[in-house]
Amino acid sequence: MKKIIAIMLIMIFSMFATNLSANDAHQVTTEQTEKKEYQSKTLSELMVSFYETTGINALINPGDNVMTSEPNAANQRLMTSFEQTWGRVIMFIIVGLLFYLAIAKNFEPLLLLPIAFGGLLANIPLAHMGGEHGMLGIIYNMGIANEFFPLLIFMGVGAMTDFGPLLANPKTAILGGAAQFGIFGSLVGAVIIGFDLQTASAISIIGGADGPTSIFIANRLAPEMLGTIAVAAYSYMALVPVIQPPIMKLLTTEAERKIKMPPLRKVHKLEKLFLPILILMMAILILPESTPLIGAFAFGNFAKESGVVERLNETMQNSLINVVTIFLGLGVGSKLAADKFLVLDTMGIMVIGLLAFSAGTAAGVLMAKLMNKFSSKDNQINPLIGAAGVSAVPMSARVVSKVGQEFDKSNILLMHAMGPNVAGVIGSAVAAGVLLSIFK
Repeated sequence: MKKIIAIMLIMIFSMFATNLSANDAHQVTTEQTEKKEYQSKTLSELMVSFYETTGINALINPGDNVMTSEPNAANQRLMTSFEQTWGRVIMFIIVGLLFYLAIAKNFEPLLLLPIAFGGLLANIPLAHMGGEHGMLGIIYNMGIANEFFPLLIFMGVGAMTDFGPLLANPKTAILGGAAQFGIFGSLVGAVIIGFDLQTASAISIIGGADGPTSIFIANRLAPEMLGTIAVAAYSYMALVPVIQPPIMKLLTTEAERKIKMPPLRKVHKLEKLFLPILILMMAILILPESTPLIGAFAFGNFAKESGVVERLNETMQNSLINVVTIFLGLGVGSKLAADKFLVLDTMGIMVIGLLAFSAGTAAGVLMAKLMNKFSSKDNQINPLIGAAGVSAVPMSARVVSKVGQEFDKSNILLMHAMGPNVAGVIGSAVAAGVLLSIFK
C-alpha cells in the first residue's frame, strides 16, 4: 500500500514538473518573440524619435492612418487632416472660453468646468482619452451609454427638490407646461433641416434644457447621436445665465418685472409626502415609459420628505450627485473632440437647441403675461418666473431671482420661480415618455 501511494505521488510530481517546464519554455519563447532587437541610435536620432511622439508634431504633421477615439471601437473612422490640426486648435479655444465662463463669470461651474476639462482631454493628440480603454471612454460607457448617470442625477435632484412652492401655488405648473413648447419647437426644426422623425424626437428634448432626460431618450431613439445631443443639452443648461436674461427683459416691461407676488402659504408635510407617490402612480398608469426618470426623481423626493432616512437624503443631495456630476461632465466633455463637435450635424443641433430653448423661455414668460389678463390685480404673477418653466433646475429659478432683484432689491422671486421650475422637470420627463411611447 505504501509503495502504491509513493508511486502515485511521484507521478503527480512528474506531471506538475512537466507542466511547469512547458510553461517556462513557452514564456521564454514568447519573450524572445516579443523582444525587439535594440538598435543603437545617435543623439540626434533619439531627439527626432522623441519629437515624433510629441503633441506638437501631431498638430503640425497630421498622419494618414490616425483613427478617431470612440467608446465603441466599432464606430472608429479615419480622422481628416483638419480634425487633427486646426480642428483641435479651435476646440482648445472653445474649451478656454468655457473655462472663462465657468471661473470668471461663475456660469454654473459645477457643470461647465468638468465638461470643459473633458473637452480638453478629448482633444489631446495621441493619448486616445476618449477611446474604449481611455479614461473618458470608460466613463462614457460606465454611465452615459447605458443611461445610468441620468437616473442617478434625477434621484439627487429629487432629493434636493421642494414641492412646497408648486403645491402652494399650483397654477404655476401651467408655466412649466408652456415652457415645454421648446421641446416641440425643436422637434419641428430638426425635421425641417432633414432629420428623420425618430432622430428629431431624440434631439427635441434639448429644447427643455434637460441634460439627463436628453441622454435617456437619445440612448433609446438615436444612440448614434447621443454624444452630440448630450453636449448640446448640457451646454445650454450651463449657459442659462447667458441666454435667458435678454429674452426675459425683451418680453417684459419694467413695471412687470417689479410685480411682487404674495407670500406662499405653508404646505403641510402630508401634501409633500403624497405628491411624489401621486406623480409616480400617474406615470405608471398613463406613461410607463417615463417611469425610470420619474421613479428616480420621486424616490429622491419621497426619501427627503419622509424625514426618517436623513443619511440617505444627505448622500443623494451631496455625495452621490457630486460624484455623478464629475463623471457625467467628463463623459459629456469627451464629445467635444474636434472630430465629433466640428461637424454639420452637431452645428445644426446646437442651433436648433439654442432656438428651441429660447422659444421655451419666451413661451413661459408670455404664458405668465396671458394668465395675468385673467387674474385680479392683487393676484398677479411676475412674468419673469415663466422663464423658470424650463427644466434646468434650480439654475433657471436663480436666474429669475437675480434678474428680478436688478429692478427691485426687495423683490424675492426665488421660491415663486421654483414652482414652474419643478413643473418643468416633470414636464420634460413626461414629454420624453410620450415620445418613447410613440416609437416603441
